[in-house]
Amino acid sequence: MKEAIMSSTTATPKISTRSVNVFYGENQAIKDVSIDVEMDNVTAFIGPSGCGKSTFLRSLNRMNDTIVGARVEGKIELDGKNIYDPSMDVVQLRARVGMVFQKPNPFPKSIYDNVAYGPRIHGLCANKAELDMIVENSLQKAGLWDEVKDRLTNSGTALSGGQQQRLCIARAIAVDPEVILMDEPCSALDPIATAKIEELIHDLRGKYAIIIVTHNMQQAARVSQRTAFFHLGTLVEFGETSEIFTNPREEKTKDYITGRYG
Repeated sequence: MKEAIMSSTTATPKISTRSVNVFYGENQAIKDVSIDVEMDNVTAFIGPSGCGKSTFLRSLNRMNDTIVGARVEGKIELDGKNIYDPSMDVVQLRARVGMVFQKPNPFPKSIYDNVAYGPRIHGLCANKAELDMIVENSLQKAGLWDEVKDRLTNSGTALSGGQQQRLCIARAIAVDPEVILMDEPCSALDPIATAKIEELIHDLRGKYAIIIVTHNMQQAARVSQRTAFFHLGTLVEFGETSEIFTNPREEKTKDYITGRYG
């Protein structure tokens, strides 16, 4: 059963997890989760509120390290390297595995400085011209350049909600990550802004390994190629999105997809 859950493809995984357990103090939030995430697919994590999908997502770039009492057991590898190995540089890990949060959180800085922040602190540019190029390219990739190119000195917090979220995606892209984690990135957005984020995810597919947590099953069906269904901290089923939504193997998955609970 566990092998069927992990992956049914032959591609070398970008992220591989085996028997992952996550605890908050005495409370176990994630139970024995094994999954492979590939570079060329968007992977969606779905499940009812409190099922552990966001907790598991945060374990993939060690964001749970910031929570007192949090503990992760098992193995999580990025390109075959255990990210919880003591030799792992967590700052560099989070540059390689970027995060976009549920609520847009631009810095109280200019649009330009929001995107330039990461490249500056990681020393990714030798001069202002290189930094300008990184900022422009990142905003282009995030689908925001044409909307903000004439007001880069304006505050990022003055943008609309959807623009702020795309600015946060540009900020994540600017440090040249390999993986982008998105924790319900559209839940605070209106339908038009949501459509733009979904279009952006399609555009970014293949350039980065993308994992999106979403409470919206229709969104998972639209943007992802593989879907993992979580319930009560366990990974119930993982496979091709089309199969999960049309021909799930597990009864729990079928009940959730058909709206019997959630």
